[in-house]
Amino acid sequence: MGHAGMAAAAVRYLRSAGAPTVAGPVEALPRPDLRAVGEDERAPVDPARFRRVLGHFATGVTVVTAPATGADGPAGFACQSFASLSLDPPLVCFMVGRTSATWPRIARAGVFCVNVLGAHQGDLCRGFAVSGADKFAGVAHDPAPVSGSPRLAGAAAWVDCTIHAVHTGGDHLIVVGRVDALGAGGDGEDGEDSAVRPLLFHKGRFLD
Repeated sequence: MGHAGMAAAAVRYLRSAGAPTVAGPVEALPRPDLRAVGEDERAPVDPARFRRVLGHFATGVTVVTAPATGADGPAGFACQSFASLSLDPPLVCFMVGRTSATWPRIARAGVFCVNVLGAHQGDLCRGFAVSGADKFAGVAHDPAPVSGSPRLAGAAAWVDCTIHAVHTGGDHLIVVGRVDALGAGGDGEDGEDSAVRPLLFHKGRFLD
């Protein structure tokens, strides 16, 4: 049962149990009081240990791209922190470091395309993970249908989006995109039967 099915089952259960319904909109909880750890304070969790332990969670790997704006060429960076967020409306999200040099270019474009990389695209990922180089040199791509963002050839899937919201999250930003178009690699517009295996990252390396 997917997320939508589980949500529907929960609603049916609550109704059958006689739970009260909400008459108006649900108010958001107050924002937590977040602050940076001072130089004279001990961090609650050692950063190296944090990275090492969280590395046990295997993730897919994406390249987030945006079209050229003004004098800038197309932008793109390798991103592990991508996830689906909402079915109705269709939303996805990714996280990007506040110090990223690529993010301001994506923000100026106002749109982006998430390219879900295939297992054969480890070298492509490494190219988009570096700063200062021409990341698109020799990389085959075409424009995504709505945003015009680079859609990388050979990707397992692509998701074409408009920036919907941006939230703060410590030393990162949480970028929410509204999905305008999407597809899976190589099998036509929908491509549900795509045989492209995803690229997976686990404990600091790509999985075979």
